[in-house]
Amino acid sequence: MSSERTSPSGADTVPLSVRAAASWSWRVLLIAAAVAGFLWLLAALKTIVVPVAIALLVTILLAPVRRTLQRWHLGKGLATALSIIGLIVLVGGLITLAGTSIVSGFQDLADQAVEGFRQFTTWLAEGPLKLDSEQLSQYGQQLQGSLVESSGLVSGALGAATTVGHVFVGALIALFCTIFFLLDGRTIWTWLVNLLPVRARENVHQAGRRGLVTLSAYVRTQILVAFVDAVGIGIGSVFFVPALALPIGILVFVGSFVPIIGAIVTGAIATAVVLVAKGWIAALIMLGIVLLVQQAESHILQPFLMGHAVSLHPVAVVLVVAAGSLAAGIVGALFAVPLAAVLNTVLLYFHGHDKFPELGTEDHLPLLRKRSQLPGTLLWSGRGSSQETTTGGTTDAGTDGSTTGAPASPDAGPAGENR
Repeated sequence: MSSERTSPSGADTVPLSVRAAASWSWRVLLIAAAVAGFLWLLAALKTIVVPVAIALLVTILLAPVRRTLQRWHLGKGLATALSIIGLIVLVGGLITLAGTSIVSGFQDLADQAVEGFRQFTTWLAEGPLKLDSEQLSQYGQQLQGSLVESSGLVSGALGAATTVGHVFVGALIALFCTIFFLLDGRTIWTWLVNLLPVRARENVHQAGRRGLVTLSAYVRTQILVAFVDAVGIGIGSVFFVPALALPIGILVFVGSFVPIIGAIVTGAIATAVVLVAKGWIAALIMLGIVLLVQQAESHILQPFLMGHAVSLHPVAVVLVVAAGSLAAGIVGALFAVPLAAVLNTVLLYFHGHDKFPELGTEDHLPLLRKRSQLPGTLLWSGRGSSQETTTGGTTDAGTDGSTTGAPASPDAGPAGENR
C-alpha cells in the first residue's frame, strides 16, 4: 500500500516568525495611520484645540482659588468670576510692569548695542581681517537687501493680521471655556463619558480622575519651577541691566513652561542682553548664573517636586518636547510633556497599575441616558462597581450599580472637584 505525501499549504511554508512580523506590521501601520489622521485633525482645528487646552490648564490652576472663595460663603458663579478677573488683573499688571521697564531701559540698551556694533566694525577694519570701509558698507547693503527680499513685507503684513485675528478668537474661546469648565466641569465630563459604551465608562472615569491629578501636579510644579527660574535669573540680571531685570524675569517665567528648551532659550536671551550692555566678562558671569539656576532646577526642584506624579524620565521629556516642536512648533513643545504625562498615567491604569490608589473608586458618574433592557440582561458597570440584573422595562442605572431617577449633582465627588 503506497503512501502519498501531501504537499504543504501556502501558510505552512511561511515561517512562524515571518507570519508574526506580518501580523504586527499591518496592525502597527493601521495604528500609525489612525494617529496621523488624529494629528492632522488637531492641526486643522488648532484654532479651537489650543484655546480649549489652555482653558483646561487655567481651570486646573483656578479651581483651588474658586473652592477657597466658596468656602468663604461666596456663590459658585461669583467665585468663578472673581477667580478669572483676578487672573486677568495679575497678568495685565505683569505685562504693564514689563512694558514700562522695557520702555525706560530700551534707549540705553539701544545706545549700548550701537556702540558695541561700532566697536565690532572697528575691529573688523583694524584687526587681522583688515576689511576697509567700502567692503564693510558693501557687505552691509547686501545683507540688508537679502533680508528685505526674503521677508516679503506684504505677505508678512497679511500673515500678521491673520495671526492677530486667530489670537483674538482663541482668547475668546479660552475665556468662554474656562468659565464653563469652572462652573460645570463635572457635568461636561459626565456627558463625555456617557458617550462611551457602558462597559467602558467606569474605567474611563477612574482613569480620567487620575489623569487630572497628574495634570494638576504638572501645572503646580511648572509654575513653581518657572517662578524659581525667573527670580534667580532676574536677580542675576539686576547687577548688570537693572532696568531690564523685570522683563527678563517675566520672559524666563513664561519660557520655563516649555521644559528644557524654554529654559535654554530664555537663558541665552538674558546672556545676550548682558553681552550687549556690559561686554564679554559680564556676559560670562551672567551665563554662570543662568547655568547655576538651571542646574538647581534640573537636579533639585524637578525630581523633588514632580516625584511619582509625573514619572517621565528626562530622556523621555527631551524626546517628547522635540517631537512636539517638530509636529506643532512652540504649541507642540508647550503641551507635549503634560499630554505625555497624562497618557502615561491613564494607560498604566488601564493595564492594572494605579498610580493613585488613595483616590479609590467610590466616585461614580450617573448614566444620563435611559436604556431599554431585555429580560435577564446583565449590566456591568466596570471596575470597582457592582453588577445589576434587570428584569425588563426601562431602567436608569448609575455606574455604581444603583438605580437612580435623576443624575447626580455635577459637583458630586470625593473632593468636590470639577472635571
